[in-house]
Amino acid sequence: MTAFYIFVIRAFLGAIFAVLLSRFFFPRAGIIGVIGLAILLVGLAYVTEYFRKQRKGPQGETDR
Repeated sequence: MTAFYIFVIRAFLGAIFAVLLSRFFFPRAGIIGVIGLAILLVGLAYVTEYFRKQRKGPQGETDR
């Protein structure tokens, strides 16, 4: 998969989960809040991917 397809999938799932989470925890949140939460979720996906890749060794195995 290319980086663009991964971004599209993450953005789509981020939007879906942002709507679900905002309606469950913050029922009165506006559209700006939902968009902000979606951006936060997608950003956190990239941050966790960065840290996961940092932990991997030269052969791709995680350091223990």
